[in-house]
Amino acid sequence: MSDRVTVRLTHRFAATPERVFDAWLDPRTAGKWLFATPTGKITRCEIDPQVGGKFFIVRVDGDEFEHIGEYLEIDRPRRLVFRFTVPRLSAEYSRVTLEFTPLAGGCELCLTHENVLADYADRVPEGWTMILNGLEKNLT
Repeated sequence: MSDRVTVRLTHRFAATPERVFDAWLDPRTAGKWLFATPTGKITRCEIDPQVGGKFFIVRVDGDEFEHIGEYLEIDRPRRLVFRFTVPRLSAEYSRVTLEFTPLAGGCELCLTHENVLADYADRVPEGWTMILNGLEKNLT
């Protein structure tokens, strides 16, 4: 088994915690930015937004990448926890915790991604930053 690491980052939004939180669970909204890349296209986005509910998101970026996961905790608008995997890269699941803190004029999102393969530790923050920037654009 490869070494695992935890990656943390924060991002500020000029939107309420409720609005940012809800964007993670609405398939019409999430299908525009979640796991998207500048050259890829989300072709499928299914979300069952309840504890134990699953999500299935497919991005085509040259190749097809499936992102599958399960919601472990949903505490609107404070905390969202899910596990997910990209089967093309690894059969093992990692865990993502999102914590939303209200701020004057918006909110701060703290993202903690656990059980990341050490080989991907440098790329994961870049990927999440790109995704969160995409979320921000979709909120404005």
